[in-house]
Amino acid sequence: MMRISQEYLKLQPCDIGGSERDKWKWFEGSASDSCVLRDALARDNSFQVPSDKYYLVDAGYANGPGFLAPYRGTRYHLNEWTGNNRPENYKELFNLRHSIARNFIERSFGLLKKRWSILRTPSFFNIKTQTRIINACFVLHNFIRIEQHNDHVLQDQDLEFLTSVDHEISNHSTVEGNTNRITSVQVTDQWTTFRDTLAMQMFLDYQARGATNS
Repeated sequence: MMRISQEYLKLQPCDIGGSERDKWKWFEGSASDSCVLRDALARDNSFQVPSDKYYLVDAGYANGPGFLAPYRGTRYHLNEWTGNNRPENYKELFNLRHSIARNFIERSFGLLKKRWSILRTPSFFNIKTQTRIINACFVLHNFIRIEQHNDHVLQDQDLEFLTSVDHEISNHSTVEGNTNRITSVQVTDQWTTFRDTLAMQMFLDYQARGATNS
């Protein structure tokens, strides 16, 4: 399975050795998401985030370059939009679309766990074996998607997702810039302005379509 993985996966290099490997023997406890991210960015073999792209993150993270967070203090989760509730301002619309986009990502993990039972429970294999198991599941999933056009697991997952979400997703946007990697997470005036501008433009387009439809 690992030999054919290159045909179905694009793997990032990962070399755990020395003291890093020893840490896994005692790995326990917990840390906040933001602390984990800061540590990942600060390492020599760091998490790579190009400066002209961004990740969608939840409100537990800072809204800074490379990491687009929702507005705090504004309704966000999809269950808060039941019924005929409509976004009343640009912050609510942004949060709604942000939440839907994140649900697409979470849906992918849900699909893998639904297909492969080994991913549903904690694993007690060593880290190397765990990595191979996950890679093998991804390889087999992608193989099925390519070779089997009628995928009942995917169809069931799509039905569940579409039942819970009946709003459209805005087109993906990126930030103009170069490809230098991001090495820290911090709130900046420029990034705050970028989010506000993006959210306001979304809301203007949303209002214009509503006026046209009416």
